[in-house]
Amino acid sequence: MEYKLNFELVPDSCWHSNLRSILTPAQWNAVRFAAYKRADGSCAICGAATNRLEAHEQWSYDENTCTQKLTGVIAICKSCHEVIHIGRTSLKGGEERASAHFMRVNGCNYAEYRKALGKANEEHRRRNTVAEWKLDLSVLPALI
Repeated sequence: MEYKLNFELVPDSCWHSNLRSILTPAQWNAVRFAAYKRADGSCAICGAATNRLEAHEQWSYDENTCTQKLTGVIAICKSCHEVIHIGRTSLKGGEERASAHFMRVNGCNYAEYRKALGKANEEHRRRNTVAEWKLDLSVLPALI
C-alpha cells in the first residue's frame, strides 16, 4: 500500500552524511529557507499549518550502483519528521506519539502501521549489506 507519510530508515553507514555536515552554514540555510518558502507555512506531507517547520532531506538508494542520491529537501512538521525517523524517535521514547500520527495521516490502523514498519526495517537491513554508499548530490544546485 502507498502511504502519504512513510518511514525513511537511513542505512547505518550513511548516518551523519547529511547536507548539514557537507554544506557551509550559509549554504544549508539557503537550502532549508527555500524549502520553508515553498511550504508556505504548511507541512509538505500532512498539510498541517505550523510556525515551526523542519527541513527534511529526501534520499533514494540504488542498491545496484551503491548510490545514495539526494532527491530533494522539503519542509515538514515535527510530527511527520518523527515518523520518518522512527528509529531515532523510538530511542527517545516517542514511538507511541509517532505511530498515532502515522495512522492519522495515512488513515490506517495499528496492524497496517506495524506492517509498514516491518517492511521499512527489512529494507533497512538489506541496505545495510552495502559496505559503502556513493553520494550523489547532483540535484543540489536546483535546491539553492
